[in-house]
Amino acid sequence: MSAGFDGRVAIVTGGGTGIGASVVRMLAERGVRCVVNYASSKDDAEAVAAAAGNGSIAIQADIVEDAACKGLAQAAIDAFGRIDFLVNNAGRTKFANHEDLDALDAEDFVDIYRLNTIAAFQMVRACAPAMREQDASAVVNVASVAGLFGMGSSVAYAASKGALITMTKSLARVLAPKIRVNAVAPGYVGTGWFEKRLGAEGFEKLNQNIASRVPMGFATGPDEIAGPIVHLLDPLSRSITGETTTIDAGGHLDMALTRRPGKEG
Repeated sequence: MSAGFDGRVAIVTGGGTGIGASVVRMLAERGVRCVVNYASSKDDAEAVAAAAGNGSIAIQADIVEDAACKGLAQAAIDAFGRIDFLVNNAGRTKFANHEDLDALDAEDFVDIYRLNTIAAFQMVRACAPAMREQDASAVVNVASVAGLFGMGSSVAYAASKGALITMTKSLARVLAPKIRVNAVAPGYVGTGWFEKRLGAEGFEKLNQNIASRVPMGFATGPDEIAGPIVHLLDPLSRSITGETTTIDAGGHLDMALTRRPGKEG
């Protein structure tokens, strides 16, 4: 247990599954009490909170709504009397080939942007007053390599994550020195989302394919993202703010992955 973490309180949006669940587990191991936010995955979130074993709680809130963000922050204060950390992990996408400009409409962009970008801002705004009262508060936004390189599941998703990365810099500037704000930009992450849709065999084949294409030779899992998130929250990282950490097993080092097939240079 780290003395820098012990007794602190974190809100993790989308904390019932995938990366969020791994973050909750790692923070709980360090003495952090967590508010595990979920929109619809009640059973998963309650199981994660129970497994934390330190008084962590699961709270339902659709953080697209500003009032729900304020209610979630208040729930943390009511339960624990403080907020030290915020992990903006909740997100959504729509799969659409980037070259198919008719695959997305304005509502797709708005729907994705409201959760991936606006909700993260609303959560920071809701939590900031309580976080300013603590001595080592920090926010980590979960962005994506899509937002860095204009790739990924759709143009709308990439645009929302690019905006989140820019917003991270803006908030880091205005919330200093009381609150640090950083982001992580994962590439592929082998979560249960893929396994449920592909089955165990399909999931294993996907991970093998990803592993063969990245310098580090393995498919990144939720724990490999959660670890750097916890590092950025650590009070010992107090000199780090406004940064975006790429976490993709070195995939970004091969720029061929960001080129269109058949294109040279």
